[in-house]
Amino acid sequence: MSRGLFGTDGVRGRANTHPMTAEMALRLGAAAGRYFRREGDDSAHRVVIGKDTRLSGYMLENALTAGLTSTGMNVLLLGPVPTPAVGFLTRSMRADVGIMISASHNPAEDNGIKFFGPDGFKLSDEAEAAIEAIVAGDITPAQPANIGRAKRIEDGRGRYVEYAKTTFPAGRRLDGLRVVIDCANGAAYRAAPDVLWELGAEVIPIGVDPDGRNINAGVGSTHPEACAAAVLAHGAHLGISLDGDADRVIIIDEKGRVADGDQIMALMAARWAAQGRLRGDALVATVMSNLGLEHFLSGRGLRLERTKVGDRYVVERMREGGFNLGGEQSGHIVMTDYATTGDGLIAAMQFLAAMAETGDSASTLAAQFDPVPQMLKNVRYAAGADPLSAVEVRAVIADAEARLAGTGRVLIRKSGTEPLIRVMAEADNEAVLREVVDGIVAAVEKAA
Repeated sequence: MSRGLFGTDGVRGRANTHPMTAEMALRLGAAAGRYFRREGDDSAHRVVIGKDTRLSGYMLENALTAGLTSTGMNVLLLGPVPTPAVGFLTRSMRADVGIMISASHNPAEDNGIKFFGPDGFKLSDEAEAAIEAIVAGDITPAQPANIGRAKRIEDGRGRYVEYAKTTFPAGRRLDGLRVVIDCANGAAYRAAPDVLWELGAEVIPIGVDPDGRNINAGVGSTHPEACAAAVLAHGAHLGISLDGDADRVIIIDEKGRVADGDQIMALMAARWAAQGRLRGDALVATVMSNLGLEHFLSGRGLRLERTKVGDRYVVERMREGGFNLGGEQSGHIVMTDYATTGDGLIAAMQFLAAMAETGDSASTLAAQFDPVPQMLKNVRYAAGADPLSAVEVRAVIADAEARLAGTGRVLIRKSGTEPLIRVMAEADNEAVLREVVDGIVAAVEKAA
């Protein structure tokens, strides 16, 4: 069957609107329970559920729990924890499946449901398609004696905090470093400041007052200006800006300048390669990563392996090729030595480790290469519209590709989580770059 529920990062949408309704969450929970607990299997099965701080998380958590227990799954509720904590605790607690309720960097009105397999990695396309097929059919409930139980786990966050600290170099501390940590009023609002403080940093937390409606609102990795202002106001050595579920990070240097995921990955790849830790002499990133990153790596005898947009595709390529470092320009940094998915806090700690070991400033470490000029614009389109199929749009895109041949590139794609067309181009000539992007945007807007 065609995939109608699952996008590039689980099921996502506006809360209380299909597919993010209590009814659909209940069916998804029951379908996942039936998928992981086969008919006739009466042995104990368990699932861990985490969430971020959105108001709708309560509704979806309860609905998922009802669906899962109805098919015989025992549910362990973690409360607000980062997405990578769910991946970690799924494996640590020997669960059959992990679920994170979050829409990541999206506004509070949105929400989503992400599934993790027993190995802590996000489910494959095939597994998601199988669950979607079960949702569409009749779901067999468990016998009365086999209905599952639900239990709240009070120390889930603490377990993740303790694990996160083990990824920092042994014997190293963050004494003398003043660090701003922006938690986006999201899932890491307690865990991230705790980790940094326990490692010795002077911590200045912002975005740590969630009220159910303010996640990602003017704070977090999609609004790094909030963290930058705090860095300058407090004379901090570094700013760390997470998103709502803490699976991505943006670094702010002591001058208030922003370093994206490409710069963070460049630093880590170069350091890991020098230490003999970079498997396959390659970094895995998406088609969105800057050409400057590719040039930086090739100049050091390293490769850039590109994938489709979405950290799940980065992880799939990493596992296929045996690579241990990958990520996205947006700040998803995947380090399979430490985590099964993007982990903004642990990635930031790798940056802090570089500062502690080299004595270099954040501004030195965050400027690994000169980016090729890049421009990205988003165009929202109406439900049911398909502007990229319009003849006029295809003609403008073809003309742009011809114009940049040999000097840049054009990438046009639909967002996997929102009704947006993303128009991105890179070129050495910024004037030409603007003309190309603006031309494509105008054509798409006309067809949208």
